[in-house]
Formats: sequence, structure tokens, C-alpha cells
Amino acid sequence: MRKTLIAAAVAGLFALPAVAQTGDPSKDAAAPASPHTLAGNLGIYSSYRFRGIDQTFGKPALQGGIDYSHSSGIYLGNWNSNVSEGAGFPDANLEMDFYGGYKFSVGDFGIDVGAIYYYYPGSDAGVGTLFSPANNKSGKVHSGGVSNTELYVGATWKFLSAKYFYSVDDYFSAPDTDGSSYLDLAANYDLGNGWGVNGHVGYLDFDNMRNASYTDWKIGVTKDINGWVFGLSYIDTNADGSCNKGQFYCFANSSGNDTKDAGRGTAVVSVSKSF
Repeated sequence: MRKTLIAAAVAGLFALPAVAQTGDPSKDAAAPASPHTLAGNLGIYSSYRFRGIDQTFGKPALQGGIDYSHSSGIYLGNWNSNVSEGAGFPDANLEMDFYGGYKFSVGDFGIDVGAIYYYYPGSDAGVGTLFSPANNKSGKVHSGGVSNTELYVGATWKFLSAKYFYSVDDYFSAPDTDGSSYLDLAANYDLGNGWGVNGHVGYLDFDNMRNASYTDWKIGVTKDINGWVFGLSYIDTNADGSCNKGQFYCFANSSGNDTKDAGRGTAVVSVSKSF
């Protein structure tokens, strides 16, 4: 291919003027591909589970985001979802994630390093009880908005991936919990004809909190129909959310008149599209 292009270029130098005038320059050489890529995504989920924990009190979630990437491997993005106040975000109903990093690959191996910031507009952790002295070993109480900043490093090999997150400040504003971490192991396998299966297991090490570390897992199937991806998955954890014992992952709804085990197993159905 390269020799053919060189030959064509040389021939063009000796073309007759009449031929050169009637040719279409736009067809002589393809325009170079842009190094910039902008993509979006939008989805509806029967429930929003973050690291296996219910964030919407069992109610549906509308989620979406936008991603920018450069051919060098640098990327930036934003992702958003509605959440429930009772999931540790008093006075807030929106989660906004901002992230950026660098990706590169060597053969079948890929490496991803970056940072992510979780923000909950209007939140006031001082209103809630999840991070109260009864749960936090430091005995401190956080007041003000809920947020979290994590650094991460990930690796992929074919359909397998692993990612490690490390909190550089108080984990979702729980006092003295910086250094908390989460390990995510996942597999996504393409079965062909638009079908795919996926699985995941993760472990949260919630530093300096009582009964807050846990393991979560997921198994699911997807079907791509003309760019619309339909999904069905089962998500479960061993997080302690016994409401009769007042455990850490017993969440209340926005009005506070109902409670639910936020780590209980559940099926999640979804439909999403990237554009």
C-alpha cells in the first residue's frame, strides 16, 4: 500500500495540466484522521449499585456521561446519576463523577492510570448518621458536603481486567478514612451476534469504620440490538445491612420512614446506548 501511494504521488508530478485541472483534489488523498474523540452514553437502570451497594433505595436510575480521548492515550470524562439521600448523601439527589487519566497498550495488555472525583451537589454529611461516632472509630463527625477523591491503576488482558482504587482523602467524607481502597476484578466476554456475558468481584477495605468492609460480586448478560444494549445482571454482597441491628449498610429512604438492607442481592435490568 505504501509503495502504491508513493508511485501515485510521483505520477501526479508529471500529469498534464489539463488532467490536473479536471481532477478532484479531495479524492487524491484521504483527510488525516482526527486525534480527538468525543463520545457520550445514556442509560436507564432498575437500580443503581455502586460497588454492590444500593444508591437509589431500589428505585430506577437515569445515568449518562461524556468522554473525551486523545490518540496519545490521554482522556477526560464526566458521568452522572441520580441517588437517594439515605445512601449517605443527605440533602443531595445527584452524583457527579469527574475523571481523567492515561491509557496505553502493548499487544493484548492494556494499562490505565488516573484519578476520579465524586461530587454530590447540595449534600451535607452532618445531617446523616452513617458516618457518626457510632460507626467511625475516630469518634469524629464530618460536616459539610460529601465527596471523594481516588487514584487508580488498572490492567486489561483480552477480556479480563483488574483495577485498584485508593482514596487520597476521607472516603466519601467519613472522618479519618483516607487510605481506604477498592479492588475490582472483572471479565467481559463477547459471545458473538450481539450477545455478551460479564462477571465481577470486588473488595472494599473501608479504613477506620466499623463493619464497613465487604466483598461484592456480579454476573450478567447483555444483548446489543442496533446499538442499544439491553442488560440483565444479578448483584450481591456480604455487606452487613441488617436493619434490626442498625448495621452500617441499613439505609433509609429520603423521608426516613422506611429502611432497607443496601447490600442485599438483587437483579438489575438496564438499557443503554453510546453515541
